[in-house]
Amino acid sequence: MNRILLTGVAGFIASRTAKIFTDKGINVVGVDNINDYYDIRLKEHRLNELKSNKKLTFFKGDIEDKTFLKGLFEQYRFDAVVNLAARAGVRYSMINPYVYMNTNANGTLNLLELMREFDVKKMVLASTSSLYAGQKMPFTEDLAVNEPISPYAASKKAAEVMCYAYKHLYDMDISVVRYFTVYGPAGRPDMSIFRFIKWIDEGTPIELFGDGTQSRDFTFVDDIARGTVLATEKRVGYEIINLGGGKEPITMNQVIAMIEKLLGKKAIVINKPFHIADILETSADIGKAKKILGWSPEFTFEEGLTKTVDWYKENKV
Repeated sequence: MNRILLTGVAGFIASRTAKIFTDKGINVVGVDNINDYYDIRLKEHRLNELKSNKKLTFFKGDIEDKTFLKGLFEQYRFDAVVNLAARAGVRYSMINPYVYMNTNANGTLNLLELMREFDVKKMVLASTSSLYAGQKMPFTEDLAVNEPISPYAASKKAAEVMCYAYKHLYDMDISVVRYFTVYGPAGRPDMSIFRFIKWIDEGTPIELFGDGTQSRDFTFVDDIARGTVLATEKRVGYEIINLGGGKEPITMNQVIAMIEKLLGKKAIVINKPFHIADILETSADIGKAKKILGWSPEFTFEEGLTKTVDWYKENKV
């Protein structure tokens, strides 16, 4: 590959992915609309760490804007499109479902249409473990996942099946990577781990939905970024690939206890009813990622959480 289009480049995962690509000598055209879903200073922080790299060219714009995207396809010849731009967050998708469909589904369609028009054959689409709600664990990629329980998950399912249609119709090669609870330095402040770190540090009561026994297959951001790059390099036809920790899921109570230890402070926990749009437990079968991509996570949860807390300490305001 010589040049890729990477959407959502100021985001948590995409900024790390961009660095891996550029370190490999690949030219990255990065796109992001810098929306204010959370503090844009965090997005600017991530971008500032990338902008000195001559292999990255940044454009502020939205994947919902097909005219803007077409200008990029006319200006550059892309070997692949890596679509990491997305509206994330299960609960906010219940408040504003339209923006989730516009970005996650229609934005993906805009990219697919331009790939068809400009004969770009490879896409990597970031998707989510939220699709597995109610399925038997560990979650395997062949599960039907036809019962999403949030607009967020539904919008990601729409993007996945649209990709399949374009693969079938136009001989595209598409890797769908389903991420499992990504965490790490410079992560989104609305994510549970960052909220817990901040609240415990400040002495603010933690609002915990459920009794804390719900668990997640946490995956460190650098492992996710590396898997995304590997998915770009492989020709698969159409494959859905889990990128997850692949080990025993970790409960919220365990997460809180580990953060308490790292901060040397005690949490104040207020339990609230379990949220209807949440999943009780996630656990990834990562056998396909190992077989197709040669990928498995390198960071333990303890290592990743330590890095995350250290970053918080260094950058809190």
